[in-house]
This record gives sequence, C-alpha cells and structure tokens, in this order.
Amino acid sequence: MLKIAYSPIYQHPLPEGHRFPMIKYELIPEQLLHEGTCTAANFFYPEAVEEKWILRTHSLSYWNDLKNLSVDPKMVRKIGFPLTQKLVERETVITQGTIDSCHFAFENKIAMNVAGGTHHAYSNKGEGFCLLNDVAVAANYLLDNKLSERILIIDLDVHQGNGTAEIFRNEPRVFTFSMHGSENYPMKKEQSDLDIALATYTADEEYLSILYQTLPALIVRHRPDFLFYISGVDILSTDKLGKLNVSTQGCYSRDEFVFEQAKLFGLPIVVSMGGGYSPRIADIVNAHCNTFRLAERMFF
Repeated sequence: MLKIAYSPIYQHPLPEGHRFPMIKYELIPEQLLHEGTCTAANFFYPEAVEEKWILRTHSLSYWNDLKNLSVDPKMVRKIGFPLTQKLVERETVITQGTIDSCHFAFENKIAMNVAGGTHHAYSNKGEGFCLLNDVAVAANYLLDNKLSERILIIDLDVHQGNGTAEIFRNEPRVFTFSMHGSENYPMKKEQSDLDIALATYTADEEYLSILYQTLPALIVRHRPDFLFYISGVDILSTDKLGKLNVSTQGCYSRDEFVFEQAKLFGLPIVVSMGGGYSPRIADIVNAHCNTFRLAERMFF
C-alpha cells in the first residue's frame, strides 16, 4: 500500500494575500480521497523529529534561533513566512514525515510526503519558504543508521536546491542533482554534484529529452541504493515564478520517467512535493495529485 505522510499542521495560517499557496496541503489529500486514488489507510501522521537528527544536519546556533524565535529579521524576510512557534513545529513534523517515509519505502519501494522538499534550507540558515531541509535530514538519518550507503537526490523543482548542495558539499555518499531554471531564484546558485540550468521557456520536448539522457546515466555511474525525489510542479507554464514552459502532461511524463527508473533499477524512492505557484490553485493541486496517481498506478 502507498504510504503518504500528512498532518493538519502542514497547512499553516498565513497573512491574507500571501503568495505561498498553503491551502494546497489541505486540498491534495482531500482530492486524492474524493477521487478514490487513496483511502484513509494510505495516510500516516508523523510526530515532530527528534532534535538530534536536526542537529546532524543543521547548526546548533541556527536551531536555537529557530526554537527561541530569535532568528535575525533579515533572515526571517528571506524565509518569507512570519516566524512563529507553530511554524517551527510544522517544519519538524514535515521532516519526520520524510524520515518515516524512508522506512515505508524500504517496505513498499515508494513512499511520499504531501509537503517537504524544503531544499533552500542551509545548514545554518533558512530562506525561500524553507526552515529545515527535510530531505537532507532524512538522508543523514539513513547514513547514520547504516540503512543506506549511497544516496541520489533528484531535485526537479524549478528552483535550484541550493541548501541541499551546501549541506552535502563534502559528503561523497550523497549525490545532489538539480535541474532548474537558469534565470530563477536563487540568483546566487550553489554547486550541486550535477546542476543542469535550463533556459527560460524550456518546453516539454527539450526538458524531457535532457532528463531522459541524464538520469539513467547518473544512476549507472553513481550506483545509489536510495533515491529522494523533489517533484516541484513549478516547472509548469502556468507557474507565476517558474519561467519554464512545461505542460501538465510534460510534468506527468517527468514523474513517470523518474518512477520508471526507480523501478528499473530496483531502488526505493521517497517523494517530497516541492513548490508550485500557478495562479489557479486547481492547476497546482492537479499536478501534485498526478504524482500520487502515478505512484499508486505504477507501484501497487
């Protein structure tokens, strides 16, 4: 059975008119249940992550600032959310959801988190709607518990995974692959193990061709035993922040190919949703739900 991390805390209240579509975290599970793709049994409800796993990835000073709500105001502005105790708690629950998903992926080959993909969180700072880096924390959890020896992070959100690149800069057991818009946030990119910067308005054919050529070769070359996939839907042509021109079908084909490679190579995969900023919330929710629909169809 497909297991999906979810908690009501994922949908966090924001000031009216805020540009982050927080309501998607409520609508995605509702839609999956409504259409019958999932039942209540598919969802599990994570608790907050243990502090020791946060500190394996993030600095003590940064974590203390988050806990004590004493983050520098400039950083709070870069994060983009008003800093509250509930927001910090939300991040700890999302992170544990990705860790828990790893265990389900070992059982079922795949597991998913309705939220997560918070790849702009560095070891010592947050930005871009990201406080804690859920995938990085989960990857270090796997390494430390000797559950994995070689990890590949496939980051196909439209924005570069700058925080993830910084965290694993000197960790040869984790290969970071980011395929993102070249003229997009963050303006100062970090260096992943492999960065593919796409030209503005890149559309389906070119986008998929690059992915088809790149991903299988990466898996063969680096021989991972575990995959993390950040499946942002901000690559869509409708996205107001994305600057690419990928259709909903193109986004679907992207997810399908990633899942095909995981199956072909027999690798467990954990999926975090990443971003999506289309003006119509229905476009965001449908594209995200396609990822869950594909997982259910291809693995179960």
